[in-house]
Amino acid sequence: MGRFIAFLYLLASYVVFFVTILYAIGFVSGLVVPKTIDTGTVVPLAEALVVNLLLMSVFAIQHSVMARKPFKRWWTRFVPASVERSTYVLFASLALVLLFWQWRPIPALVWQIADPQIAMAVTGLSLAGWVIVFTSTFLINHFELFGLHQVANNLAGRSMPVPRFRTPLYYQFVRHPIYLGFIIAFWAAPTMTAGRMLFAAVTTAYIVVGILLEERDLVDLFGDEYRRYKDRVSMLVPWRKSA
Repeated sequence: MGRFIAFLYLLASYVVFFVTILYAIGFVSGLVVPKTIDTGTVVPLAEALVVNLLLMSVFAIQHSVMARKPFKRWWTRFVPASVERSTYVLFASLALVLLFWQWRPIPALVWQIADPQIAMAVTGLSLAGWVIVFTSTFLINHFELFGLHQVANNLAGRSMPVPRFRTPLYYQFVRHPIYLGFIIAFWAAPTMTAGRMLFAAVTTAYIVVGILLEERDLVDLFGDEYRRYKDRVSMLVPWRKSA
């Protein structure tokens, strides 16, 4: 019964994540969704900066702290290890929902592309960034990344396999294609407002910090194999040394 409840919890967490990430595409790109990064009540600049930076800090702290090994060791004293990843994904999704809900637009224009064909091409580039994000998760293990694999194995009474170091497709040319996709999606904007630029700049800075923390864990996990990979393949700019 406990395993079945964990499976239902996994499904609920994944549905929340999936809806949230789809909303995030519309929120950042200004497409379809009712509230985007540039809509809502305009407040004084100082208030908007404080509120938006706090919202992004909540997400960054949750995303970083809950991913660290010491926190996981403490957290799994209260939460079953099989649902630890699902819980992490659920909390990250809820932090994003809070950001979407409370975000204060800063509508001052930084740039705007007047030519409709160029504007459409830039929007297409932004959407291509999201495609890179999603396809990259499947190239490694989408189901493990978002907690599905762990709960499915728990339901079947199997232990998780030993992690293997793999570098499929994009990973042959850039170490972090998921993060690269996010950066493209955030910065490729036919209309860049001050609010979107704030969001893009802060998230890009957070991505760089997150990579440094993540790579420390990857070196601990894979040792010299990952060190050689770092020497051979660029972090975010698609490039690799010739053999």
